[in-house]
Parts: sequence; C-alpha cells; structure tokens
Amino acid sequence: MWTKLTGAVLGSVLIAGAAVAQSCSDGKTLTEGKLTIATGNPAYYPWVIDDAPESGKGFEAAVAYALASEMGFAAEDVVWTRTSFDQAIQPGAKDFDINMQQFSITPERDKVVDFSAPYYTAPMAVLVRGGGDLSADLDALKALKWGVVASTTALPMITETIQPTASPLVYDDNANVVEAIKAGQVDAALFDLPTALYLSAVVLEGGQVLGQFAPDEAANPDHFGALMTEGNPLKECVDTALEALKADGALAAIEAEWLQEATGVPLIQ
Repeated sequence: MWTKLTGAVLGSVLIAGAAVAQSCSDGKTLTEGKLTIATGNPAYYPWVIDDAPESGKGFEAAVAYALASEMGFAAEDVVWTRTSFDQAIQPGAKDFDINMQQFSITPERDKVVDFSAPYYTAPMAVLVRGGGDLSADLDALKALKWGVVASTTALPMITETIQPTASPLVYDDNANVVEAIKAGQVDAALFDLPTALYLSAVVLEGGQVLGQFAPDEAANPDHFGALMTEGNPLKECVDTALEALKADGALAAIEAEWLQEATGVPLIQ
C-alpha cells in the first residue's frame, strides 16, 4: 500500500541515486562531462561486435554503456579510445578513465593499476583442432600436449588442475598458441570461454571448443574488471554502479544476451 512515508523513502532513494551519479560525473574524469573508455585495437567478438564499441553491441560494449548510464553519463558523453593490452597494464598515467578488454584481476597487476569489482567471471575452456575422437573428461586431457600464454591464469589451471603428463609449451600471446595448434606442436590450449569460441569460429580452421570447466573449478577463477589508473577517484563510482547493475539484474541480462551461446559447451568432468 502506497503511503506518504513510502513515497518519502522512495523519493529519498532516488535523490540519493541522482546525487551519486552527479558525483561520478563531476570532476573525476579526464574530460569534464565525458567518460573516456578504452578497448582493444582491434576489439573482438563477443566482447565488441564488428570492432565498433560505439554501437553498444557485444558484452563489454553493452556493459560499458550500462555503467556510464548508471554513473550519470549520457550515451553521447561516452568517448572511446584504443590501447593494447600490454600498454594498459603498465603503471603510470592513462589516456582513458576506464579500460575494458578482458583484464583478469590479479594481485600482481593490482599493485600498479586499479580494478573495478568484477563484471564477469569467465570459465576456462579447451580449444582443439578437429577433436572428433576426444572426450571432455579430465583423464583424456592429461594425455594431450598443451600450449598456453605465459601471462594468463590459464597456466596454473593447466599445471594444477589438468596436470598433463607432458609439460605445457609456453607462448607470449594467443596468436602464437593458435599457430602452434595449426603446426601440430600442441594438441590443445586453454582460454576463457568467449575467447575460445571466437578462435574456434573465426581464427582456427577446424577449431572446436571441446569443453569448459565450471567458473569456480580453479582455485583462482578468472574475474574480469575494468582497469583504471592506480588511485583513480572514479573507482568507487564504478564499483557502486556495478553493484547496482548486479542488484537489478541488468548485468545478468547483458551476459545472457551476448554470451548465451557459451551454454552449449559441455562441462568437463
């Protein structure tokens, strides 16, 4: 039943929310009244569709605009820029307010940059070529030759969870791992699920996502956070906005819309 008290409380909440949004858009960004968001160059499906983050299509592009709105920025006040992954995680001043390109939150990185609260927990998935005679079970995975990017959390997942009979071969980026699969140097690689889906569909001819681990399977699952300059006063605003998007179901709806296809990959037992 609506009462004057209920109306007063609701009004107070709305006013408080407006005040938080105003405080986020007031003096905390590189350019007054604008929110500068960085992504990769190029930015890939399913995070950004057609390398066009300004369209708001793709998981991270959609989250970025939802965050901006929650923080008090209109869509036309969002400015996009591009950075490499390695450039962004270096210490020092940045030319963006936040950067979203699947940055795993790690203690080492957190020493030199700030991260928001997680906006996505990515399950790890196994990428192979062909794979018709392979099964998504742990015993079968142990016998494979593995390739992995040294700087990612996939390496401890392979060595501690899969524990293959042969030591994994270590590479410096995703492209080199894929080339190793093409050349037959390795049988399989471990990526976050959306990246594995993209590589299997677009980059690796005959690629197949053999299976996925549960997000909590690893002792330290991959949590993706928006990256900011160390000590950025905007962090509190971003975290508050993310909590609001989680609480009202908006973040889950974005994930369902743009990462729904991931549910077709079998769980590794």
